[in-house]
Formats: sequence, C-alpha cells, structure tokens
Amino acid sequence: MRATGSHLGENAHVMVPGTEGYAEHAEELIERFEAVSFSAKHEAVVHLLPSVPSAVLDVGAGSGVDAAWFASQGHRVVAVEPTDSLRLAGIRLHGAHPIEWIDDSLPDLACICARGQKFDVVMLTAVWMHLDAQERRRAMPRVASLLAPGGVIVMSLRHGPAPSERRIFQVSDEETVDLASGCSLKTVLSLRTASAQAANRRAGVTWTRLAFRWAT
Repeated sequence: MRATGSHLGENAHVMVPGTEGYAEHAEELIERFEAVSFSAKHEAVVHLLPSVPSAVLDVGAGSGVDAAWFASQGHRVVAVEPTDSLRLAGIRLHGAHPIEWIDDSLPDLACICARGQKFDVVMLTAVWMHLDAQERRRAMPRVASLLAPGGVIVMSLRHGPAPSERRIFQVSDEETVDLASGCSLKTVLSLRTASAQAANRRAGVTWTRLAFRWAT
C-alpha cells in the first residue's frame, strides 16, 4: 500500500514561523535526515513505544524517516510537515509505506486537532526549539489533547549553537516538564544524549530526550 497524498491545508505556500531555513537548504537537510536511521536517533526511547499496531502522530516529520519506520512496524501513521519541499520529498522517498501526510504546524496543529483523533504515540523530534516561549505555552495543551489514554509523547530538546538562518530558541528541560505537568502529564523519561548527526556532534549540539504519559 502506497502513501496517501499530501493534504494541502491553510499553511500551503505560507512561511510558517519556525520553518525558516528549511526550504532553502532542503536538499542538504534531506540528505542528512535520511542518513540517520530511526534506531540510531531514538535508541533511548524505543522501550517506551508500543509493540502492537497503534496510531502514531509524527509532528515535524521532515523527510519521513521516522514515519516510515513506524509504518514498517505496522503502525497507522500520520506525518505532519509544514515545509512543502520536505513533505513532498517524504512522499517520494517513502511512498511504499502507508503514511498519511498533512500540511499543518505548531503551535496550534489546527488541522490535526480539528479531526478529533487520539494517538498512542506523539513524536516531536527536533521541533520544540522552533517555538518561542509564548508559542510553547500555547502548543503544549494542543499536543496533550491529541494523546490517547495509555499513550506516550516523545520529545527532543536541542542544546547548543544554532545555524543563523533558522529560528531556534534555547529551551530548558525544566520549563518543558513544567508545561507538561500543567497539562496533567507526568515525565517518564528525561535523558541528555549526544546528537545522532555527525555535523551536530562536531558543532557541540546535544539533546534532551523527554517522554510523557497521562498522570494517574
């Protein structure tokens, strides 16, 4: 079964805050994204992911490496990517997988939230740092509203120098945990790791891997 087509939503052809620099450097970034496997990137969180077919939302899916891995494991995957060149590359490169691609973006995820669907896994890999403080406060309740009972939200926070052409903010672990707690989410993982991308490691970039579940 091949991937479904791209849903061009209200963000089509509009520069979404946080996506600056991605379209302009898409070719180089896609090569870097595709060079890093899911297992290399997410080794720290694999044990938290469901082993049975589940509903997965990948927010900021890029060229679709993670979405394709989830689909290959039998999961039902919705991939959100606001940058046209990355989303279309994902459809092209991973078209053999049944991924539904959606043009939507943080902080509101308006298209996804309007569907009323809940997900067992919500992935936010290397996206949270593109939101400013006000946008992060607005985004967390939206993300939490998409989580199914028993599900898990997996996030990565970037630390270190940032390319000048991109909109990147330094985000603390403590702030993110506090925002999640305010949405009745409990922290089940907080781990500092090296970057999976060689260029980022050379630049001194590190990541915090966070995971949240509903508090009981």
